[in-house]
Amino acid sequence: MAAIENRKAITVGIFLSLGLVIFILGVFTLGGQQKSFAKSIKVSAVFDDVAGLKKGNDVWFSGVKVGTITKITFVGTQRVDVDMKVAEDVQQFIHRNAGVRISSDGFIGNKIIVIDGGSPQAPEVQNGDVLQAEKLVSTDDMLKTLQQNNQNLLSITTDFKLLSHKILQGKGTVGTLLADSLMGEQLRASMKNLQAATSSAARLATDLDKFSAKMNTKGGLADKMLTDTTVFNHIKASVAQLQQAATNASTLTDNLNKASNKLNTTDNAMGLLLNDPKAAAQVQSTLNYLQASSIKLNDDLEAAQHNFLLKGFFKNKAKAKADSLKKK
Repeated sequence: MAAIENRKAITVGIFLSLGLVIFILGVFTLGGQQKSFAKSIKVSAVFDDVAGLKKGNDVWFSGVKVGTITKITFVGTQRVDVDMKVAEDVQQFIHRNAGVRISSDGFIGNKIIVIDGGSPQAPEVQNGDVLQAEKLVSTDDMLKTLQQNNQNLLSITTDFKLLSHKILQGKGTVGTLLADSLMGEQLRASMKNLQAATSSAARLATDLDKFSAKMNTKGGLADKMLTDTTVFNHIKASVAQLQQAATNASTLTDNLNKASNKLNTTDNAMGLLLNDPKAAAQVQSTLNYLQASSIKLNDDLEAAQHNFLLKGFFKNKAKAKADSLKKK
């Protein structure tokens, strides 16, 4: 009987020992998950609405769980102070200008707090610091926005329905284009003309490009005019000569105008002959007298050659002329 009781006591002791070991392991395991035994710092943030956040919910930083929520208290009438415990080994990565926001662990999971790192230029967060809380967009706000968007969408579809109805009735420019075949043909012709003009402009641009390439050809006239100072000086001299010739031509034209003006007046000999009939008649009479006198003088010379007194003289003169011709 005593042996049986001892065996039962040993069995109970063994089960109690195993239970105690399992309990201790569970405590350490849960403590490790909650970071109960790790060094940590305390930070807080004040929210207008915590959206169901609870004590013990997780705190995340860059997708990693770094702490838990230790306390939630009201501040004033409509604000909530949330105290958090954050692991000390991530303190160096969180800065004082970091922001915190409320999010969800999955689509329908528990509420969590997410910490943004802040700018590297700011000092790192210290124990007891209050971080800036970002405003949470509530479900009601999202529903209001969605309702407003639905109303806007309804207005757009209503307007589009009216517009399409007017187009089908042939109202407006678009409706006229769809209903009036003549206007459609005119628009098609205009598009063809525009296409032809575009093609012409493209060809003109190509020709201008080729022309500019020729102008830039080494050794060409344009290249010499732009780069060769000798050719430029020759062209400059030619232009100066052309300018001088134009000046001379202008002077000659002025002189001719003056001469023609004098020919139209009677204060000079040529003008008198051209414009005075009486003077012209006198000149004609004088010329007639001169012609008659020359004829008479010629007859007198012919008669003198046959005179016996002068016949020897003219005969010797003719002989001397014939001898001179023979010598030549």
